[in-house]
Amino acid sequence: MTIEHASYYRASALPAPAFAPLTGNRQARVCIVGGGFAGLNTALGLAERGVDGVVLLEAQDMAFGASGRNGGFVFAGFSRGPESLLRELGQQRAKSLYRGTIGAVDLIRQRIVRYGIDCRHTDAGVIWANWFRDSTVLRDFQKILADSFDSHWQFLPRSELRELVRSERYSEALFERNALHFNPLDYAHGIAGIAAGQGVSLHEQSPAVALERHGVGWRVRTPQGVVEAEQVVLACGGYLANLRRDVDAGVLPIATYVMVTEPLGVRMDDILRTRAAVYDTRFAFDYYRPLPDTRLLWGGRISVLDRSPEAVKRLLYRDLLKVFPQLDGISIEHAWSGLMSYARHEMPQLGRIDEGLWLAQAFGGHGVAPTTLAGEVLASAIAEGDTRWRECSHYGLVSALKPAGFFGAQLSYWWLQTRDAWKDWREGGAG
Repeated sequence: MTIEHASYYRASALPAPAFAPLTGNRQARVCIVGGGFAGLNTALGLAERGVDGVVLLEAQDMAFGASGRNGGFVFAGFSRGPESLLRELGQQRAKSLYRGTIGAVDLIRQRIVRYGIDCRHTDAGVIWANWFRDSTVLRDFQKILADSFDSHWQFLPRSELRELVRSERYSEALFERNALHFNPLDYAHGIAGIAAGQGVSLHEQSPAVALERHGVGWRVRTPQGVVEAEQVVLACGGYLANLRRDVDAGVLPIATYVMVTEPLGVRMDDILRTRAAVYDTRFAFDYYRPLPDTRLLWGGRISVLDRSPEAVKRLLYRDLLKVFPQLDGISIEHAWSGLMSYARHEMPQLGRIDEGLWLAQAFGGHGVAPTTLAGEVLASAIAEGDTRWRECSHYGLVSALKPAGFFGAQLSYWWLQTRDAWKDWREGGAG
């Protein structure tokens, strides 16, 4: 079967509002550059706080980048693990940051209900399945979360896990109940429409081509218009806007891969007796979730290389059969890759970088809850003078050391993947 080049999310998207390009000159209190989750959440957060005069510019369509292409997992935490947060920040600051993402999960859940966002969400938790035999990684993670973050994940022994996930691949797992999964593109379209309904002026096909000081504020230029704003938020993610050299230098655009099967129908029960999302304990882990139309969404790998749909299918199909050999022969109907932004320190770059100039980027790999938190933090800072953004100051705008950073990142990925493969070989597989 021919693989569609568009993502499954685009192919199945519900009707969404379209937003005209910016034309002419506009005065604004806040101009947001980027229509992904970070920008949209900031815009909605400002609108909910009664801030008017908010303009959002998107170079393509809303959620064109990682926000509209990701795996759709919604749970707490960051790409950087909680043990690293504790070591680098101390318990109080680490807990505050982590608990902020728990609040963000709750806020997403509340917004889905409050605004009636149809994003085909499944509120069934997430399973972290152990690829290896040694359960130490699970036990240590469970203890750190409970002792230092007041977050409690349930241990699933092998027998219980295999009743839920019908694979011989895993040993045991942790289950996080306070998690959900959804169609991220439909959710992004939903919050964009809500923000527009609350007075935010959104514009698609409006790339910001220049950013310059203008009096005490800023001037943002697009091909057909100009926004003069008191404050500007840069939320461009992995699709760099070339507006500030230090901002673009701070992230590596990294690719990840996703595919979606044909509808499985009753065969879904042959592999999953749960509707939770699943990922595993390797560095370059598999992640997957059952979709409401009985398809299986499967993602994984990490690379500096963007790949064609056919190449993505070849890679991920082999990975799928390692976990669920009983699905041999099924058709893959959609496969895609896309860029997300990573920082060297594996944490969001969030905060004020100049007077009236704010930044929200580098959410790659674990972005849905942190981008929601970022939107709330920046909206509160701009509207109310809140200083919570300073909690992220330890992880600032540091250079990604491009172009050497791409080579270094790929070497690091290969090393970590080789380490996992060696451990797997020594154990002879977890089955």
